Amino acid sequence: MSAFHPGEQALQARAGVQAQMAQIGPRVMRDHMPDQHREFFGLLPFVVVGSMDNQGQPWASVLAGAPGFMHAPDPTHLHIRAQPLPHDPLQRTLHEGAALGLLGMQPHTRRRNRMNGTAHLQDGALVVEVGQSFGNCPKYIQAREPSWTPDASATQVIHQGAALDEAARDMIRTADTFFIATAHPQAAAATEARHGVDVSHRGGAPGFVKVEGQRLTVPDFVGNQFFNTLGNIAVQPLAGLLFMDFERGDRLYLAARASVVWDGAELASFAGAQRLLRMEVTQVVHVQGGLPLRWGPAERSPHLAGTGYWPSR
Repeated sequence: MSAFHPGEQALQARAGVQAQMAQIGPRVMRDHMPDQHREFFGLLPFVVVGSMDNQGQPWASVLAGAPGFMHAPDPTHLHIRAQPLPHDPLQRTLHEGAALGLLGMQPHTRRRNRMNGTAHLQDGALVVEVGQSFGNCPKYIQAREPSWTPDASATQVIHQGAALDEAARDMIRTADTFFIATAHPQAAAATEARHGVDVSHRGGAPGFVKVEGQRLTVPDFVGNQFFNTLGNIAVQPLAGLLFMDFERGDRLYLAARASVVWDGAELASFAGAQRLLRMEVTQVVHVQGGLPLRWGPAERSPHLAGTGYWPSR
């Protein structure tokens, strides 16, 4: 059986890499965490989590804690001692047996590892049983170092609804990073590891996310060519986005309907893009404060040199 589901395979075929990925997939898509991944998660002060609500809508969330809040006692289980942050969608999507996607990322070293699996709630901790575990290339990660900074200030929702307001648009326009959760349509009752929830990272020069009303357009640059995100969108066109203010700790959670643009004049306007990811926002939750992390200044990824700069977007 292929390590990739038909949606991912279709995207790989269109990009001309399906045969190559068929060889690579079984080598990198593991049913366990290698020792270096187990050690890596234990070093991190945060992890990005993808989950689904009762309507099948994916959401991207963040769990945070002092380094050591995650540990892997064996290759198939990751223990996480952290509660969902105030107003995070994970407060209502996390339950026993929930399908989850995890992204562990160390921005200042540009290391990232991904894992998809099943949630188990044990003794006040979240235990994720591994379905798939794999590494990711360091491209497009802005190198900024996080510090654990417990935030005692008030946390409040400053905007919630079906549409972006201007404050949310401004946050998106200045972003150089966001996280995106997607899911296979069978994720809620998946019997195959490849039919799960995935969460990934997108990065670019500030302005790389184009905002027009409720529509977001994002260039898709050359990457590892697994097409986990776009492959899920091919079979279930829903996505959840998370933008974080790395200086103040604010969070912007979005739900969206997604599609892929393969050609046309707009694609040509994004230097370096191979395709575009287009998303129509359907739900917005903008939270002020509550994220106990702060990041230092960013060092831009060297891979952005050929991707253009779009300050007017």
